[in-house]
Amino acid sequence: MDNRQLSAIAEAYGTPCFVFDEESLAARMHAVQAIVGDSVHLCYSIKANPFLIPAMRRLVGTLEVCSPGELEICMHLGIDPDTILFSGVNKTREDVQRAMDCGVTRFTCESPLHIRLIDEAARARGRVYPVLVRLTAGSQFGMDEQDLLAAIGHRAQTPGIRIEGIHFFSGTQRKKLDGQRKELAMLRELMARLHDAHGFDVQRIEYGPGLYYPYFAHEDASDTLSPLRELAPDLQALAKDCELTIEMGRFFASECGTYLTRVVDTKVNCGTAYAIVDGGIHHVNYLGGNMGMRVPRIAHIPGPAHANGLAQDWVLCGSLCTTADVLVRRIAFEGLCPGDLLAFASIGAYAVTESPALFLSRDMPRVLLHSAQGDTLARDVIHTSTLNQPQKEI
Repeated sequence: MDNRQLSAIAEAYGTPCFVFDEESLAARMHAVQAIVGDSVHLCYSIKANPFLIPAMRRLVGTLEVCSPGELEICMHLGIDPDTILFSGVNKTREDVQRAMDCGVTRFTCESPLHIRLIDEAARARGRVYPVLVRLTAGSQFGMDEQDLLAAIGHRAQTPGIRIEGIHFFSGTQRKKLDGQRKELAMLRELMARLHDAHGFDVQRIEYGPGLYYPYFAHEDASDTLSPLRELAPDLQALAKDCELTIEMGRFFASECGTYLTRVVDTKVNCGTAYAIVDGGIHHVNYLGGNMGMRVPRIAHIPGPAHANGLAQDWVLCGSLCTTADVLVRRIAFEGLCPGDLLAFASIGAYAVTESPALFLSRDMPRVLLHSAQGDTLARDVIHTSTLNQPQKEI
């Protein structure tokens, strides 16, 4: 989207707001599929941005949900439950039963407890459910290899589930591909051991490569798909031995989002120029926290009262009463003044859900979806004061 379109959206819907470009998303996903080829399947982890579910269900084969709430969003949107993989570290008996009642047929098992819960619920329904057992990468996610081998070795004792393969994910924003290549080699070696020791053939692997996306102005963003292009031959090699699905959220979705916020005040304090915007860190989130000294790509769109001036350095601050609400500690703009629009690029993943939206009871912003058919209001302003106030005494 160009500055003219973004300015028109800001005028029509106000600021702050998120704009997610479904056309840009579709173009990226088609490019992703072309790079990896038809032998590699795609899964979108909806925690990255649930507002992209309607577009993503036309672009990928699987949607991964990691909580009961995410499952309810999918049900509300009429998502085919056969396309859902129910994942997450905290699955209760009620969660598993609810998912099965919704028609979900595929689950991950992140612990021996999950194996028992899914097996019990499946047998109570007289059915067999396919599952992927998640191997830990050394964190709280997944299970130790010893437990994974035990689950496969004793699979006859859990007749309600059919272990089809492995789920593996070790992290996000990984610049060097040596780690991913070692992981893919490890998975191939594990497949061979499972065949030799347990007579078990891995049918499916869901793998999260955690590829890097360049968010900041100092980074080269001329070809943001280059990490996938480099890793594609290794993925295709594994796909010859099993059904391979790559699961990502950030890498798929980041590029399609823009956050629009207006400058509401400017001042100079102790020799430092500050610009206050009507948004803040309760909306803007690139890497699980504010960016500090890192500068994201920001377009400055002058407002009607804009006055030409020399470029000078600004500290961009939001609307929260905390010194932590610093969006950028140093960025140069020419003639920045109240009413000017700032468009933060590449914010299609996580910011809309991961930021501290309830802090200070500021409003949650509108969410717009842009497509060839025009702009659609996906979520109106939410007044968080209603969520933060105690119930009245009766």
